[in-house]
Amino acid sequence: MVTYIEAFSAPMKNTGVIRLYGSEAFEGMRKACQLTARALDEIYPLVKPGTSTDTLDRFVFEFGMDHGALPATLNYRGYTKSSCTSINHVVCHGIPNDKPLREGDVVNIDVTYVLDGWHGDSSRMYPVGQIKRSAERLLEVTYECLLRGIAAVRPGVRTGAIGEAIQRYAESERCSVVRDFCGHGVGKLFHDAPNILHYGSANEGPELKEGMIFTIEPMINLGRPHVKVLSDGWTAVTRDRSLSAQYEHAVGVTADGCEVFTLSPAGLDRPGLPG
Repeated sequence: MVTYIEAFSAPMKNTGVIRLYGSEAFEGMRKACQLTARALDEIYPLVKPGTSTDTLDRFVFEFGMDHGALPATLNYRGYTKSSCTSINHVVCHGIPNDKPLREGDVVNIDVTYVLDGWHGDSSRMYPVGQIKRSAERLLEVTYECLLRGIAAVRPGVRTGAIGEAIQRYAESERCSVVRDFCGHGVGKLFHDAPNILHYGSANEGPELKEGMIFTIEPMINLGRPHVKVLSDGWTAVTRDRSLSAQYEHAVGVTADGCEVFTLSPAGLDRPGLPG
């Protein structure tokens, strides 16, 4: 049984109910998400061979501090960094460190800023110098998966429509969809109901209603979909060490579709940009 509730009357914890937000919440999400999008734009010149992911993480922290926002991951369940940086076969939750990026790497940078209590959650892929065509293709497929998932969002359909659109396209391109992680409700809470699976069928999952806010963040592998989490308790990698990619937007369901809160002001949130 799925329960929907006006967001202002729900407790500030994930109880499994689906919050329906109003116009003030949408405005709060726009501001938080646009700050995240701006940070992901401005970090772009730093992503180059020789730069460490610690350097990128320090930029994320300082950018947030300069704009009155806190990184949501910092000290979240013991996590000690301001972002996640996932390189090559790392699927998600890669921990920044002092190891330099190398020519030909691809890296996902995942940032969530908390601004005035709202969580702006987004991630993008970045090429490090010149990358192989196989990596370019994976980024293109993953981004198209995100777009197709977003295009499925409108009131009256089920969350499974998002997953079906993503899975159908990924598998038609001979790629696989990671099942172990999913999108999620977001707003005043970092992670909330509902879960947004990136696979499945259109007749599954809760019905989408105007006012819902959540992330869509498909993780797509060149090889098989299976992953494992390393001993640090965070870093998830492909079991077959195949390349993985992810793009993430936060969206709000509107009367006739959805609003994407985390679009890049500079148009830098898509693949095909110079490395």
